Amino acid sequence: MELEEELKRREQAPEIQRQERAEERALAAAVTSTEADLKAAEKKKKKAAKFDPGKYSTRLIALKFAYLGKNYNGFEYQSSAKMPSIEEELWKALVKSCLIFPERPDEVDFGPWEYSKCGRTDRGAAAEVDHQKPEWDPIADEIPYCRVLNRLLPPDIRIMAWAPDLPPNFSARFSCRERQYRYFFTQPAFAPMPSTLEPPLASSGQKSGGKQGWLDIDMMRKAAKMFEGVHDFRNFCKIDPGKQITNFSRRIFESDIVEVKDLESDLPYLGLPEFQPPAGSDGSHPKVYYFHVRGSAFLWHQIRHMVAVLFLVGQGLEPPSIVQQLLDVEKNPRKPNYVMADEVPLVLWDCIFPKLSDDEANAVVPGGSGDGKDSHDPEAEGDVEMVDSIDWVWMGEDDPMSLYGAQGLVTELWGTWRERKMDEILANRLLEFVAIKPDIDRKLIKGASPAPPKGIKKVYEGGNKAQFRGTYTPLFKRQLLASAEEVNDKYAQGFGFKNAEEMTKTKNWRSAIRERKDKNKKGGRSKAGGAETPVQESSS
Repeated sequence: MELEEELKRREQAPEIQRQERAEERALAAAVTSTEADLKAAEKKKKKAAKFDPGKYSTRLIALKFAYLGKNYNGFEYQSSAKMPSIEEELWKALVKSCLIFPERPDEVDFGPWEYSKCGRTDRGAAAEVDHQKPEWDPIADEIPYCRVLNRLLPPDIRIMAWAPDLPPNFSARFSCRERQYRYFFTQPAFAPMPSTLEPPLASSGQKSGGKQGWLDIDMMRKAAKMFEGVHDFRNFCKIDPGKQITNFSRRIFESDIVEVKDLESDLPYLGLPEFQPPAGSDGSHPKVYYFHVRGSAFLWHQIRHMVAVLFLVGQGLEPPSIVQQLLDVEKNPRKPNYVMADEVPLVLWDCIFPKLSDDEANAVVPGGSGDGKDSHDPEAEGDVEMVDSIDWVWMGEDDPMSLYGAQGLVTELWGTWRERKMDEILANRLLEFVAIKPDIDRKLIKGASPAPPKGIKKVYEGGNKAQFRGTYTPLFKRQLLASAEEVNDKYAQGFGFKNAEEMTKTKNWRSAIRERKDKNKKGGRSKAGGAETPVQESSS
C-alpha cells in the first residue's frame, strides 16, 4: 500500500508542478501588467503635460526656405482654401517641434510670434521662430532648426538656412530691399507646326517674319531692358481698390532674358528644317530661358503683366516700343485689356537684406505705411549696394552629413529631382516618337484639311500651350480699362463715400469699411465692386 501510494504521488507530481508553475506565471504576468500599466500611465501623463515656455528663453531667427508649390494653394494661409498652403504646413511643423507654443495649436495665427515674410507670392518667404541659452555658441549649442523642421515638413518644402544674428528691428518684409523674380519659359514656347500645315505669316497677324511657336529672344531682351529704372507701372499690374494705392512708381534694378545652360533634354525633331524658323536656330532645342528681374518692390501681379507683354513682343505681335508706350501713363493712363501670363513658371528667386543706415532702415517701403498709400520714394534709395548682409547658416555648414548623409538635404532633393527627371525623360521620348513616326504626306483621308482654318491664330500667353485666338488686335486698339483713380473712386462710392479722397481722409477708414461690409451682408446686399472695369476710350 505504501508503494502504491508513492507511485500515485509520483504520477500526480508533474500535474501539480504544472499547476504551480501556471500560478507563478499568472502572478508574474499580473505584476508585469501592473508595472506596464503604471509606466504607460506615467508616459501618458508626461505626454499630456502642457509645454511650459516659462522654462525657456526665446529669440528671433530668420529662416530661408524653398518649395515646389504645385500641390499647395499658394504661400499665404487661407482658412477657406481646399488645398493646404505653405504657411499652414510651416505652422504645423513649428507647433509640433515646440518652436512656437500657441494656446490653440489647431488655429493658424502667427500674430503673437513676431512673424514676418518678405514676399506674398507663391515663391519663397522668411519667417521667425524661438529659443536661446546663456553662455552658448550661437550655432554649435543651438537647436538645429533646419534639420528639426525638415523632418516634420512635407518633402516638397525644405528649409535651406537659418540666421542666428539679425539686425535691430529686423523684419522679413520691411528690411528686404531687393526681390529677385524669375519667370521660366521654353524656346519654342509651344509646339510648332510643320511648314506645310502652317498658315502664311500675312494671315497670322505677326508684324515681323517668324514661325508660330518660336520667340524672338533678341526683341524680348530689347523690350525687357526698357523696364529698368524708375517708372509708373499702373499699366503693368492689377488694381486692388481695397488698398487704395495712389503711387505706382517702382524701381527696377535689372531686367533681362537669360538662357538656362546645361539642360540636356533636347528633342531632335525640332532640328528638322520643317520645324525651324526661316533663319534657323543655333544648337539643340527646346531651350529654356527665364525673364530675370530685380527690383525694390512690386505691384500686384506686376511680373505676370510684364511677361505677358514680352511674349507679345517675342511673337512679333507688338514692337518692343510697346513697353515705353505702356510706361507713358500721362499719354496712356488706362491699361489696355490684355491677359496676364500664367502664374506657374513665376518664382520669387531670392530676397536681399542689405546693410542699411538708420535713416534707410526707417524708410517706408511700398505698401508698408499701413494706410494703403505708399509714401516710399524709389529714388530715395540712392545707390544702396544690394548685397545680402544676413549671415546665413546654410545646411551642411554646421554638419556636412546634414547635407550628404542618409537624411541629408542634397540626398532628399536628389530623389525629388530624379523622380521628376524620369517623368521628363519619358514624356520627352514619347513626344519625340509621336512627332516623327507618322508620315503626314500620306493623307489617308480624302478631303482632310491641309491647314488650320483661316483667321485662327495661336497666341502664347504663358503656361503649357498656346491659346487659339482670332485675328490679333493690337493693345492700343483694344477696349481700355478704367484708370486707377476711377477704380478707387468706384470702390469708395460703393460704401457711401463721394470718392476715394473723402474715404481715405476718414479716420480709421479701413475699420469703417469692414463695419459697412458686415452691415451689408446682414442686410443681404452684396459688397461693393471695384474690379478693373472696361470703359470706352475717351477723346483724350
